[in-house]
Amino acid sequence: MNKRKIINDPVYGFITIRSELIFDIIDHPYFQRLRRIKQMGLAELVYPGAHHTRFHHAIGAMHLMSVTLENLRYKEVDITDEEFEATLIAILLHDIGHGPFSHALEFSLLKNVHHEHLSRIIISRLNQQFEGKLSLALEIFNGNYHKKFLHQLVSSQLDIDRLDYLKRDSFFSGVSEGTIGADRIIKMLAVHDGELVVEEKGIYSIENFLSARRLMYWQVYLHKAGVGAEKMLISIINRAKKLTKKGNSLTMSDSLRMFFEEEIGIEQFAENPNVLEEFVQLDDYDIWGAIKIWAKHEDFILSKLCQMLLARKLFRIKISNEPISKEQKKVLLEKIAAHYDITEKEAKNFFSSGQLTNNAYQSTDKEIMILSKDGKVRDVAKAADLPNIKAMTKVVRKYYHCWPKDISL
Repeated sequence: MNKRKIINDPVYGFITIRSELIFDIIDHPYFQRLRRIKQMGLAELVYPGAHHTRFHHAIGAMHLMSVTLENLRYKEVDITDEEFEATLIAILLHDIGHGPFSHALEFSLLKNVHHEHLSRIIISRLNQQFEGKLSLALEIFNGNYHKKFLHQLVSSQLDIDRLDYLKRDSFFSGVSEGTIGADRIIKMLAVHDGELVVEEKGIYSIENFLSARRLMYWQVYLHKAGVGAEKMLISIINRAKKLTKKGNSLTMSDSLRMFFEEEIGIEQFAENPNVLEEFVQLDDYDIWGAIKIWAKHEDFILSKLCQMLLARKLFRIKISNEPISKEQKKVLLEKIAAHYDITEKEAKNFFSSGQLTNNAYQSTDKEIMILSKDGKVRDVAKAADLPNIKAMTKVVRKYYHCWPKDISL
């Protein structure tokens, strides 16, 4: 069987699968599941073109990693064929631990389990199935390999993951402000004392990259309507979990049922292999299928929320510089309760509040280092003569509260 396939990607054109092992990983059911998980969760309710999946993103990131490693080799950075393939596998599988709707339900279906932890567990399971052939990839993914720059390419503030998702999300959403010069950035990458750096002449491309990331967060990832939709989805899941634990019979897939009947945390994944096997069966379709059925459930709160989301009757959301006061929240909950003829406690299912944060660059975490012509290495925030980058190191925090649109304040 010919496993040196070519994939036609709408962002980069033709992408080559470089080895039989990589083909077999892509062909594995764990990876094929990513075709059924949207890259941007419910963003399609705001940007109709945002239908791309985690599968698209993983393949695109693998392609950019291949280009990056070839460029570093051209600059005489020592990268063996084994390290090359392992790094491609590490970036290919970096998001394998995402569940349905990606970040939206990361802490609703599971109990305080980050997708990175699940990616690590799934890569370990795949390594067993592939008889240890992913061991080096796992080392690089975990940051345990002695060539630190390989891990930095997989996970840092200027990693290949971010280069692809900004370019891809901008393309599919149609938000041109998110466009970045990924090719230029890749050409400017280098290795100094074993760590990833950017050549000084690439500093303006880094400024554009950070600016694009900041704009994409406000305009796309933290878009008001998108946030409102996510909070509705979380309310649906929480209500369904509560009803299930009370003994109510809700129709859903068998794999999904486990995560409604039990509180699943990282300990359960470690102790019970079946938990992981059920998790890797889940995708967006499990949730959408359940929501369509629950829209006719006898529980008013569950059915109403499902009907609203299916009809795109999203929560109204208000963004402000200060959190909602206790008095305002009480008044709003009273109005919701009166409108739907439910108790104030039940009204909380139709209300959500919290904070949104946007920090394009964290100068204290895995800094982007600039290599000057005289051989000195400095954090980009200090190397830049532009106030823009320095401003992006500050965390911008805003507060939101949302409620049904048919209830006016």
